[in-house]
Amino acid sequence: MSSTTPTSGTSPVRRLSLTGVLRLRRPSEIWFKPALSSVAAVAPPNLLLLALGRLDLAMYTMAGSLCALYAHNRPYAARARTLAWVVLGMIGGLAVALVTASLTRDAVVLVTVGALLAAVQKALCDATRVGPPGNVVLTFISSAALFVPQSLGQIPGHLALAAAAGVWAWLVGMAPAPVRPHGPERRATAQALNAAAAYAAAHGTGADEDHAPARAAGYAAVQAAWQTLLALPTTGARAATRHALERLVVRAEVALAAPADTDPERLRAWAHALRGAGRIPRTGDAPADTDELLGVDAELAARPAPLWRRLGPLAPIAARTALGCALAGYASLALGIGRPYWALVTAAALYQANLTLTWSRAVQRVVGNLAGVLLFAAIAPLAHLGQALLVLCCLALNFGAEALITRNYWLGSVCVTPMALLVTEFAGYQATGDLMTERAVDTVVGALVGFLAAVVVTNRRAGNRVEQAVTAADRARERAARLLAEPAPAPGALESARRGLAVALTDLRATAEGAAGEWWGRALPQERVVLAERSGHRTLAEAVRRQAVRPDRGAGTRTEDVRP
Repeated sequence: MSSTTPTSGTSPVRRLSLTGVLRLRRPSEIWFKPALSSVAAVAPPNLLLLALGRLDLAMYTMAGSLCALYAHNRPYAARARTLAWVVLGMIGGLAVALVTASLTRDAVVLVTVGALLAAVQKALCDATRVGPPGNVVLTFISSAALFVPQSLGQIPGHLALAAAAGVWAWLVGMAPAPVRPHGPERRATAQALNAAAAYAAAHGTGADEDHAPARAAGYAAVQAAWQTLLALPTTGARAATRHALERLVVRAEVALAAPADTDPERLRAWAHALRGAGRIPRTGDAPADTDELLGVDAELAARPAPLWRRLGPLAPIAARTALGCALAGYASLALGIGRPYWALVTAAALYQANLTLTWSRAVQRVVGNLAGVLLFAAIAPLAHLGQALLVLCCLALNFGAEALITRNYWLGSVCVTPMALLVTEFAGYQATGDLMTERAVDTVVGALVGFLAAVVVTNRRAGNRVEQAVTAADRARERAARLLAEPAPAPGALESARRGLAVALTDLRATAEGAAGEWWGRALPQERVVLAERSGHRTLAEAVRRQAVRPDRGAGTRTEDVRP
């Protein structure tokens, strides 16, 4: 964080940079899981249709199969519910698209319905944090289905195919549960420990402002771990494992608040011990953690905000999606492109939390899609040798897309684009040159028109949300400070207040960064944000020194007697 206090105010227009937009990141720790799940979910239905000579029906089975891409970061009990909702949402969007396609062939109406569906899917996925891959897969299926000739009598059969494939995708997503039932929560805890260790190791090597990104990343990882653990059952055999992991997340939280008193290597050793299926590391004597876990119990008792309240702040993003997708589709129609849904889906894929991130995604989408068109030109001759090769090429590209997309969105798009083009040939081979031209034009049109719509539809609520986040952080800091002033606060009260302050500061940083990437917004209270973060983190450190930081007894390799 800067040592100088910036004044309030933002420039009306921000420079859109290309720096780092295409830079590759480290692959996700579980990159192979969605990649393998995707292939396992898509392959059997497609191969069965190939054997039956009905590969033209693959679009409907893929609607259900692609649901296997979701919820890989969630505990299995929560994953079961999430996957079920994703399958229902996919089938619901597909049903609307098929009914619309059976009632009209007016392309303008179809594009309009597709844009409205895309906006609803975007808002619901963001509000419920279903992702990755979020709304893009849902929009791709529903938009493509709008432009497939359909009759009302065919719809039940097509939806049944999607539902059957969706059930299979659900089973694929849940398949690892018997082998490693606590894998997701162990990974989330390990990521929190590693992020806290990185901040603790960097602290003291330079000015405090140099490590603000590492601190923000650490708090984000801790909050992700808490969300994972709080989704677990509170009773039964899994409760013991949950409590053991909670103690480790508390230690990561403590490290972020008091990095100077933290041994980073111990945090890394705990994180390493969580890999595999070994025993869960101990943090110390269980009685020492009583107050901390009482704070956790207080959070468990809190009810999440209702869906309608979470949807409210997303209204500008939904409006951008609806307008951008509609205009992109209309522009494609005006150019005489036969598949306007490609432009529509391109626009839908752009919209991120703010305009700056939307710009970055637009560049990544264009680069990845155009490179993918060239890859399609190289693959098409092989795929056209037979339908079996066509299916196998699609499966290979499906795996590649999920394996590479965590490195950077554009790299995954290099595989997604030829896969989508090959899927259009399941019903019959088409001219390669025409497909390449149409996809390239629709990509550019969708990205250009979609981004212009994002510029036009401003997010004027961003400044208000920053004000609210600052107020919430101040109140959380005041509550923690009041408890610190008491000689003997109630059991769990100080720990609950400290964790509430950590949550408020994490939300403040995310809200401020999101608002800073918007254009044309009113002046942001940057000075208040800086002061709230400084005072909040000081209070966090004081709370840690008062209650949470204790000398760990014994070696860091001691483990709880808890098996996964």
